Amino acid sequence: MEVKGCTLEVKGIGYFPDAPTERGVKHLRELQKAVKDGYRAILAFVIQMDGVSEVRPNVDTHPEFGIALREATEAGVEVWFLKCHVEPDSLMIIN
Repeated sequence: MEVKGCTLEVKGIGYFPDAPTERGVKHLRELQKAVKDGYRAILAFVIQMDGVSEVRPNVDTHPEFGIALREATEAGVEVWFLKCHVEPDSLMIIN
């Protein structure tokens, strides 16, 4: 399982990444390989803001991440969206 924190929102939709992330692409490739090797693989987005329930690839910022995410999901990597309730001193996953 790879966990990514999502903090970018546009019109009620979360987007990841908020900056280019070669490391994120590498993690997606590793998850894809894990599925190929017979493992269950999950990418979990922790949505660190209220009112957002899904995350899409930010292809404007990093097109390669979008390609890698599509290929990973097509290979069988599960994608989870972990919604959160945020307070000034806490963050609670509410799924």
